[in-house]
Amino acid sequence: MDWQRDAWGLLAGFVLATITTPVGVSGAVFLLPVQMSLLGVPSPRVTPTNLMYNVISGPGALLRFRRRSQFDWSLTLQLLAGSVPGVVLGSVIRVYVAADPDTFRLLAAAVLMPVGVFILRRSPLPQSGRERPRLRARTVRTLAFGVGIVGGIYGIGGGSVLGPILVGTGMAVATVAPAALASTWVTSLVGVGAYAVISLEAPGTVAPDWSLGLAMGLGGLVGGWVGASIQPHIPERVLRTVLGCLAVGLAIVYFVQAVT
Repeated sequence: MDWQRDAWGLLAGFVLATITTPVGVSGAVFLLPVQMSLLGVPSPRVTPTNLMYNVISGPGALLRFRRRSQFDWSLTLQLLAGSVPGVVLGSVIRVYVAADPDTFRLLAAAVLMPVGVFILRRSPLPQSGRERPRLRARTVRTLAFGVGIVGGIYGIGGGSVLGPILVGTGMAVATVAPAALASTWVTSLVGVGAYAVISLEAPGTVAPDWSLGLAMGLGGLVGGWVGASIQPHIPERVLRTVLGCLAVGLAIVYFVQAVT
């Protein structure tokens, strides 16, 4: 066990979860480059380690949202119906097909950049505060399935991509955030189990880095609670701007890493 590396992971998990939880993003989407570039976690081990972070860090924010009765259970179940089978398929693809992490970085940049720009340019909710008409349940499930596959391949859960998409369609951040985080948590739990099973037969470092995943997850657990606590005090316009900038910023980071 490398305690210095795990200490940095603990700090990174706390900071990222505090910043991203208010907009429905777990923080794992930013931990992927941190693990690969700064902490030296090899591929494909980086993927289940990221998913392990989601599993441990998620309950703090989810409990906080539940105490405020903020969950939209219909939306949450729609996301889970698509993302859970998607993450299992993504785990298999990651181990046996997708070997190059730069492929994901380019794909993520191509998705997140237009989504972020769309959110930043999108007009705020009407004065009445009511949301615009939602996407159909089948459309939401299909999107969640596709994002679940991506999450299973690269360990970002799925809420980090689903959140911006749903907010971009006109849904309130306060509605999307709990559902997206719940989807990320359950999907990540299933993903860790899938990788643990696959590692019994697959060659290479497939199982999670348990000590680092635990350290990052504990940091994220505290940070998620803090982030969920401050969300009601942040205006909707600010939350949408932060989410849009996160999507654009991450797209730039991934693109630069892929081409360099």
